Parts: sequence; structure tokens; C-alpha cells
Amino acid sequence: MRLSIDHRTTYRFTAPQGRIVQLLRMTPPNTHDQTVAEWHISVDCDARLRQHRDGFGNLTTMLYAEGPLERIEIAVTGEVVTSHSDGILHGTFEPLPPALYLRTTPATLADEALERFAGDIMGARVPLAGLHAINDALRRRFARSTARPEAGLTAAQAFAREEATARDLAQMFVACARVLGVPARYVTGYCDLEDGRRATAHGWADAWVDGLGWVGFDPMLGLSPEEHHVRVAVALDAAGSSPVAGSRLGEGEEELDVEVQVSAQ
Repeated sequence: MRLSIDHRTTYRFTAPQGRIVQLLRMTPPNTHDQTVAEWHISVDCDARLRQHRDGFGNLTTMLYAEGPLERIEIAVTGEVVTSHSDGILHGTFEPLPPALYLRTTPATLADEALERFAGDIMGARVPLAGLHAINDALRRRFARSTARPEAGLTAAQAFAREEATARDLAQMFVACARVLGVPARYVTGYCDLEDGRRATAHGWADAWVDGLGWVGFDPMLGLSPEEHHVRVAVALDAAGSSPVAGSRLGEGEEELDVEVQVSAQ
């Protein structure tokens, strides 16, 4: 499948900024399951862009822009060719051992309710079957929201609500897997299912299954990610793989507007 992606992030400031430094995790890698046919990152002001790879193996771009700046728009456009893989990852760059992804973070720390949820569903199932059951149970438990996720909301806090975003559901899945002793990580990317137009990038999870390797789980859909998904970055939680992170030098407030459109060609 050939997926076309248009991801635009706009910052507006109430006072001119002297300098902006951003870390962009917006470039998908080539793997056995996806091939980047075309990809462009552009900025609507004079800026320096430098490409790197972070400790998780993600392709990153550092953006440096000098002020005065009252707004900045980062536009990402491209096309990625994907294939069906039964949710199993092939040919990804993995600089870290799976056991590192047992490490929890404040955003993915399970409370008693999440621990009980994970344990009850896993029961006597083998790991792969149990993870699929948790994936489906999360989908059925929550009303789905496509709004921008609430900043700082943890997996435990989200579990106590009736509605959840893709980010919240993926972080809950990661928390459940780690409680059960299964390495798991958050994945940022794109998906054209359930309306390809979103207020943010999509998010799902990977879990390590002995004998198979990394397997994807998308609790927003209750399925494993397939040719409708484009993976971009991984980390211990959503904040670690967010598309844009950085700092600015200047006073005033900022307003953020994000629009993502993904369509099959």
C-alpha cells in the first residue's frame, strides 16, 4: 500500500522569540515492511536542519531558527510504501536490547487497577494470546477520542476515565505488558484508518515476544498494525517519541496547532 502523509505543526507566539531549537522525530525509517518513497521536511523561515539518529535508533532532525519569530510552521510531506507483516517487525534498526523496555516511566507506571486488569486478562494465556486479548480489551473498554492528548496524562490516570486517545491507550498497553514482565515500548507514526485526518500523529505499542521478536499492537483499533500504519519513532513512552520537542528563547505564550492527514494512494 502507498500512503501519502501531510503533517503540519504551527507555533504562534504572543511575543517575538529570539531563538528556537527543536528536535524533530518526523522521519520514518526504511525497514523490510515499509519503504520511504519520498519525504520532505520544510520550515517557513530561515532555519538550519541537521540530521542525526538518537539512542533508540530513531531518525531525528535538529532545527535551529534565529529570531525575531512570531510564528513557525514545520511541514512534513511524503509517501511511504508499506506491506503486510502480521504485525511482526522485520528489518528495524535495534541498538538496544529488548530488556531495556521493561523500564517504566512516570507516564507508564501501572497502578493497582491497571495491574489487576492486566493480570485478569492474561490469566493462563501464553504471552502472545494474552497481549492480543489486552489489546482488544482496551479497545472495547474506552470510547475513542481523536482530540489532541492531554499533556502530562499518565496511563493510570487515563485508565480511570471513560474516553481515551490513541496515545493514552498505547501507554496503557505498555504499562500492562511491563507489569506482566513483557518488554514494551511506545510507537509514534501514522495511520489512515478511522479517518486519516487527525489533530496529532498516531500512536501504538510494540511488545517483545520470545520466538517472534517485536510485535505491534494498536489498542485504538484492537488490531496489530499492518500496511495501514507507518512507524516513525519508538521510546519508553509517548513523550520520548513525540514528533516535536524543544525550547525557545523569549517571553510570552505559545499556541500550537497540528494537522495530520494520511491517505492511501
